[in-house]
Amino acid sequence: MVLRLYNTLTRDKAEFRPLDPSHVRMYVCGPTVYDFAHIGNARPVIVFDVLYRLLKQLYEPAARVTYVRNVTDVDDKINARAVQDFPEMKPVDAIRHLTEKTYAQFSADVAALGCLPPTVEPRATEHIAEMIAIMERLVASGHAYAAEGHVLFHVPSMADYGALARRSLDDMIAGARVDIAPYKRDPMDFVLWKPSTDDEPGWASPWGRGRPGWHLECSAMSWKHLGETFDIHGGGIDLVFPHHENEIAQSRCAFHTPVMAQVWMHNGFLQVEGEKMSKSLGNFFTIRELLDDWPGEVLRLTMLKTHYRQPIDWTLKSVEESARTLDDWYWLARDLPAAEPDPAVIEALSDDLNTPKAIAELHGLRNAAQRSGSEGDLARFVGSLRFLGFLGETAEAWASRKKAAAGVDQAAVEALVQARLAARKARNFAESDRLRDELAAMGVVLKDSKDPKTGEIRTEWEVGR
Repeated sequence: MVLRLYNTLTRDKAEFRPLDPSHVRMYVCGPTVYDFAHIGNARPVIVFDVLYRLLKQLYEPAARVTYVRNVTDVDDKINARAVQDFPEMKPVDAIRHLTEKTYAQFSADVAALGCLPPTVEPRATEHIAEMIAIMERLVASGHAYAAEGHVLFHVPSMADYGALARRSLDDMIAGARVDIAPYKRDPMDFVLWKPSTDDEPGWASPWGRGRPGWHLECSAMSWKHLGETFDIHGGGIDLVFPHHENEIAQSRCAFHTPVMAQVWMHNGFLQVEGEKMSKSLGNFFTIRELLDDWPGEVLRLTMLKTHYRQPIDWTLKSVEESARTLDDWYWLARDLPAAEPDPAVIEALSDDLNTPKAIAELHGLRNAAQRSGSEGDLARFVGSLRFLGFLGETAEAWASRKKAAAGVDQAAVEALVQARLAARKARNFAESDRLRDELAAMGVVLKDSKDPKTGEIRTEWEVGR
């Protein structure tokens, strides 16, 4: 099956061919660990988790698939938050405490979203040697220079700088929020290394004690774990400029390569109920806050209903629809064995990760499995769901959590449901109707169906939202 991906660098969709047929390599920009990740941060994590699953499906075991997602644990935002939140600690200890705590929160949140752990999850602070090595190469080749304790990349030294973003110089200056500094040779020059005070994290370097710029960190980590060039680099559309543009400049000029990554993939923006997400509008949600109200798989499905390159409008209606869909999928799957994912699902994803089409195929598989009751159809349906990161818990656990959250007496409801089933079998339809009405008055919704394997009538129940 041919995998076709849209490349931000070339602005077209083309067949994906790994640089090394025996090793598929992908790098995705990860979190800056200073606060809870918000729902917009969840989108690239989910999108590139699906791509990782697809690459493993298509290329393993013949080839190895390596997925690197970094952790930025040195950054001015981290420094400021650490001092603010832990004033009783020494700044260096506060920074370590904050980053460890926030990284643990992030890991738990994305696991709840059904995401596989990356192959490698490197931290910036563990790659200072690689950053210094890149800077030494850039300075030696005339692409960077030292000034007043800083090391800066000299943008005019790279003839095709800006090829990824395709912006004018004025737009790039505005987009980069360029800092005017007397030691800069050109306004567009960006920082690779900056001096640190005694209270800030810092490392020894040929240019004095200091810390890295954000862009340099990703160049160093991708080089260390994937090589000078690799297959896919991903992230949110907001990272195209200046972050990814600057990564390309550093890596290509340090290693004298025509590309850093051959395919650049970017997911679209997220807004909430038709508006930009912001704390001032009261529509800013962290992943953790949403997980308090919804299972992670509900959030995952809501993300995947929109193609990754399109903007997504996060709405309560869409989340509720996802919850109902998953209730139905769990009900039909009933912890049945899984087969390989259906080829139609893989084919949809192989067309530039077309998750809306893949979900449409899932609905078709679900209907076919219910109609036929065939073990093969059911197994393909279950296998396709598991492949996409769903059915991560038992059907009983899924149903029980929802019922518990509704605050009803589950034992009492179950007794009424079983009494109604007994009345139906005895053809006492008046009693059956009476029990249904009693349950409805409690807010309980019943769903009768035939078991696809035995043909027996069974009843599922839930509390309406």
